[in-house]
Amino acid sequence: MKSRITRAVNRAKYAAIGAAVGAGIGGLFGRSTASSGGALGALVGATLGEKGLTPSLLAEKVETATDDE
Repeated sequence: MKSRITRAVNRAKYAAIGAAVGAGIGGLFGRSTASSGGALGALVGATLGEKGLTPSLLAEKVETATDDE
């Protein structure tokens, strides 16, 4: 039960952060892109929270993938 609650909280936290970042970046281009950026950012953030990835783990995976090429 505790792991389910932790996963839900992480998913919500990363979705909120992703939405804020996406809306901020989209806001540089216009109102419409701010809402689209917020939606996409929330989707990416929720996905990261569901998979249990932290931004540092994601960066390590990307770095490792690019080093292999």
